[in-house]
Amino acid sequence: MAARRMAAQATRPAQREETAVLRFDGQLREASFLEFAQHRAGRLSLGLAVLALSPGSARLAVSGPPDLVDAFEMALSLGPGDCLVLEVARETNEQGRQ
Repeated sequence: MAARRMAAQATRPAQREETAVLRFDGQLREASFLEFAQHRAGRLSLGLAVLALSPGSARLAVSGPPDLVDAFEMALSLGPGDCLVLEVARETNEQGRQ
């Protein structure tokens, strides 16, 4: 059974990765928002770099499979409970494409 699973994984096409720069604007508690972002990125196995963070805005670079980057964006737009995200802006750069 393990051999069959390994063979199936070997025949799957490589999953496309993207890096998205996400900006979250609103009323953010910096420490809480950062902890929430790091936790969500870890749960989704995404790369995360904090580009800027202030009480009114967070700018994050997130990399991984597009569907998981979308899930990260959705999660951060909803929480944490002590932050209010009013607007999300996104820039995408798919790896391997210009």
